[in-house]
Amino acid sequence: MLAAQFPGQGHGEALHRAVRSVEVAEEAGLESAWLAEHHFVPYGTCPSAITLAALLLGRTRRIRVGTAVSVLPTVHPVALGEQAALLHLTSGGRFSLGVGRGGPWVDLEVFGSGIEAYEKGFPESLDLLLSWLSGAGRVAGPGGRFAFRDVAVVPRPTESLCPAPAPFPDRPAPPEPDGAEPSAGPEVVVACTSPSSVRLAAARGLPMLLGMHVGDEEKAEMVALWSRHARAAGRTPDEVARAAHVSAGVAQIADRRVEANETLTKAMPGWLKYGLDAHVTVDGRVRAMRDPLGYTEMLCGIHPVGTPQVCADRLAATSERTGITRFALLVEGSGDLATTEENVRRLGTEVLPQLT
Repeated sequence: MLAAQFPGQGHGEALHRAVRSVEVAEEAGLESAWLAEHHFVPYGTCPSAITLAALLLGRTRRIRVGTAVSVLPTVHPVALGEQAALLHLTSGGRFSLGVGRGGPWVDLEVFGSGIEAYEKGFPESLDLLLSWLSGAGRVAGPGGRFAFRDVAVVPRPTESLCPAPAPFPDRPAPPEPDGAEPSAGPEVVVACTSPSSVRLAAARGLPMLLGMHVGDEEKAEMVALWSRHARAAGRTPDEVARAAHVSAGVAQIADRRVEANETLTKAMPGWLKYGLDAHVTVDGRVRAMRDPLGYTEMLCGIHPVGTPQVCADRLAATSERTGITRFALLVEGSGDLATTEENVRRLGTEVLPQLT
């Protein structure tokens, strides 16, 4: 859920659709919901994915909620780590922390981190975050941007009283992501859009979130690259095999394939132009924007858009080609609450059973 603001809509409407859609997703039997984070643009009206995750974890009882993603260069990693530990412990382990580098946007100016935090600081921030979530009793700043004395980790994320509940009572719980034990801290996933970010995630044994703008072939190449670098970093074959990567995409279900395509091609181009044009770079660099209609048509061509059978077949094909079995699918492409709710319900009741 991006809490996307389509032309003619207000912020409250966009956020209500996001909240209601996650509630419907739990009712429909889906296993997880992922929340995006954006600042100052109608592309997405949620400025704090972890805050919205807290609300939704309180409103739900079974579904896992994750950030896709919390943007590390605009926050202090210890502050984010504290929030992640809090949600992990109080939700019974239902929280996933997705992190990413973000973009060279004016956000860096507003929050005072600067362009260097985006261009060079992501590895340093990620390592401090992982140190905080590792279960150590105390952590000291490594120096540089994050120089601080030794402090206590409170709450300690490994002190959960119970493991995460099984997504479905009548089926065994899936393996913990990345081979983690039930007592481990929250799952951490890294958004990867380049070979350098793939190498970064692999060296730390963290699963990837791969974007909806790339198809199966490129995602398979990124998974293979991750596996090679993870093995080179000393990760065990079991860790490599169990890495729970996530594939982002678009999903729109209808009784006829043409109807599903029309729903998205009528609504998404206007939102994409309205939302993406609002991004402002921090340093005045020129951005080449995609053609909104062409981009929408491309997304319809490579993701589960069509009848329930078409959608199930496409998801199964992506899984077979890439080895990925977790999907974060944009379901609000119609921009309409009722249509989005129906889309989520059909995803859970008509597509998911064909895959399980």
